[in-house]
Amino acid sequence: MTLLEHLRRMARNNLWSNGRLYRAVLALKPGEFEAERTSFFPSIKETLNHILAVDHLYLDFLEEGGVGAAAYHDFVPFDAAPELCVAQLAADRRLIAFCDGLSETDLDRSVITDRREDGMIPERIGDILAHVFLHDIHHRGQVHAMLSGTSVAPPQLDEFLLDYDMKLREKEVGRLGLKI
Repeated sequence: MTLLEHLRRMARNNLWSNGRLYRAVLALKPGEFEAERTSFFPSIKETLNHILAVDHLYLDFLEEGGVGAAAYHDFVPFDAAPELCVAQLAADRRLIAFCDGLSETDLDRSVITDRREDGMIPERIGDILAHVFLHDIHHRGQVHAMLSGTSVAPPQLDEFLLDYDMKLREKEVGRLGLKI
């Protein structure tokens, strides 16, 4: 497997993991989504909004959309889980489309990242993608832990890449329209 193939699988994992996580979040009792909790961000709502805001930022960098740091700083957080879910799944599909459009040589190509007062910093596309996946996994883990203190059990999020896992999840992955 090439690095590009791996990154494409990670983009699909993002969609799958976020879909599973949001199914749990959408089943929360009233008040649990925004309730204060112990974590880096103080609620499930704030953590999920942060994930989406950062995805928007890096997608803009990757697609060379020209919005720059404003893609994060001007992000308007969602108050309700259903609308946030729809927006996250759209960003996940956008990331899959971006990865599917890449060639191996694109991974070494640099794009400009707007770091506001720190300047315009060139970064390799492959490195940005790796960072996005690590960032999303990190914060999904925090939401996963916060779900442990709610009425909804946290979903399994780590059964995706192995052949054994795919056999268990084949129908679910197929419903997402994913080919791994």
